[in-house]
Amino acid sequence: MTTGDDAEAVVTATRAELRRRTDATENDALRQAANWFILAAGTANVIMQLSRPAVAYGVMESKVEEARLFSNPKRRARTTTAYIAVAMLGGADERAAMRRATNASHARVRSEPGHPVGYNAFDPALQKWVAACLYRGAEHAYERVHGALAGDFAERFYQQGSVFGTTLQLPPDAWPPLREAFDDYWRQSLAELTIDDVTRDYLMRIVRLEYLGRRVPARVLRLRQRLVAGYLGPEFRALMRLPWTAADARAFAGFDRRLARFMRLTPVAVREAPLRRSLRDVRRRLRRRRPLF
Repeated sequence: MTTGDDAEAVVTATRAELRRRTDATENDALRQAANWFILAAGTANVIMQLSRPAVAYGVMESKVEEARLFSNPKRRARTTTAYIAVAMLGGADERAAMRRATNASHARVRSEPGHPVGYNAFDPALQKWVAACLYRGAEHAYERVHGALAGDFAERFYQQGSVFGTTLQLPPDAWPPLREAFDDYWRQSLAELTIDDVTRDYLMRIVRLEYLGRRVPARVLRLRQRLVAGYLGPEFRALMRLPWTAADARAFAGFDRRLARFMRLTPVAVREAPLRRSLRDVRRRLRRRRPLF
């Protein structure tokens, strides 16, 4: 006869085995999106993630002072890039280590009782949205260089993209099972998004690079805003109230084409260089038993 404790142990062991298999997900398709567009569109992706209020307030009000962008921008940039590098290029052990580090950081990210928005970094619904945005970023990075995803490769790319969520603690079965189901989830989610004035002001401070703590030339800021707006879809541009003219669209398209052409002409090692560099840092930290975050 199986006791309650025995049954619970079996369930725990099964979940652990599923987690190990998920961490070992192949990345042969997903890594083809590991190019400079991942970083070029990075701020736009942050805006997408924070267009869900509970994610936004979890970030803006985080009590993890050392992890906040405006407190420690270098650390924040390092850990964010490391997460993406491990998800796209790393192996099972590195994904498991990154999840443990993320969990430790997120443990303190939860709202006080009675908060008007309410957030908890371990909420699977919020994790699913963040993972979906990261996946979208990878999909767009691939398509800008290689063209539209199609056929069996598109489905394999999508299935491998689930690591953006599972490395974040999202249960494997919470990821939409097929690419078509993901499209439905994405469309439904877009209708529920909103950016209030507090969040918009915070995000525009990021767009203006205020976290650097120094003056940035106006010309650079104009270019940066155009790129951020360009890499956002029209729905997100509208939420951010970012201007977008025909001249902006032409200038952005020109930049996008030039970067895509450069990516197509460069060796894989060059395309993957920014993420590879970050992955090397992760591996070095693991060897030396230093914190990832």
